[in-house]
Amino acid sequence: MFSYFCPMKILISPAKSISKQDLSSTLEPTVGTFLVEAESLAKKLKKFSVRKIEMMMHVSNDIASLNFERYQNWEKPEVLTEEARPAISLFTGEVFRGIDAVSMSDKQMDFAQNNLRILSGMYGLLKPMDLMFPYRLEMGTSWKVTLKTTNLYKFWGAKLSKELNSEMEKEEVIINLASTEYFKAIDKKTIKAKIITPVFKELKNGDYKVIMTFAKNARGKMTRYIIDNQITEPDQVKFFDVDGYRFHEALSSDLEWVFTR
Repeated sequence: MFSYFCPMKILISPAKSISKQDLSSTLEPTVGTFLVEAESLAKKLKKFSVRKIEMMMHVSNDIASLNFERYQNWEKPEVLTEEARPAISLFTGEVFRGIDAVSMSDKQMDFAQNNLRILSGMYGLLKPMDLMFPYRLEMGTSWKVTLKTTNLYKFWGAKLSKELNSEMEKEEVIINLASTEYFKAIDKKTIKAKIITPVFKELKNGDYKVIMTFAKNARGKMTRYIIDNQITEPDQVKFFDVDGYRFHEALSSDLEWVFTR
C-alpha cells in the first residue's frame, strides 16, 4: 500500500501493563518472527504455580494469578482472536501513551510497521502489527530457562541482533529508545548499524537530570514524532520539540543525543 525510504530502525521496550484497545488503522495483523521460541517459553511458564510466578517476577498475588491464567491459556498467536491482538494495541504505559497508536492512520501504522520494533522477553522482537497473546515476562527476570541458559539474555542470545541485521539496509541507523534492561538483549558487537540513543533530561535545581516517568513518555512521543513526520534521515530527529524538549548539542555526543527542557 505504502512505501518509504527510512534508513532507521526505532527500538522501544514493551510495557508491563496490558489492555485491549481498538486501533483506527485497518492494516492486516502480521505474525511474529520468533513464535517457536515464544511457544517454548510459554510451555515452561505453564508449569509454574502462582506462588512461583509471584516469587520469580516479584509481583503481587493478583498479578501472579492473572499471569498464571494467561500461561494456562496461552496459544501461538497466528490468527486474530479476542485474545491474540496486534502488539501495539495491547501494550499500555508511558511509552505507549506517548505513541498513542489508537489514533494512527493506515499510513502512519504502515510507516511504524516498517521501522518500529518492540523488544520483548517473550516474543523477542515484534513489529507493531505482529499478533501477541497477553503475557508478563520482563527481559531482566531472574529465570534459569534451562541448565545452560541461565537468563533470558542468554536465551535470546544473538537471535535479536541477527534478525535486526537481516532487516536493515546498508548504513541504516538504529534509534535506541528502549530501556537499558531491554537494550542489553541486543548484541551491540554484532550489530552492523550505528546506534544512536536519545536521552531526555529535566532542569531541576540548576542541573539536568533524567526523571524516568517523563523520559519514558518522551521516548513514546519521539517515536510518534518520527512516524508523524515520516522522518527518513536520522539528523532530522534532532528537531524533536514536543512538550518543550530541545536538542542540547553541548550535552550530546555522536552516539548519545540529549534533549532537555
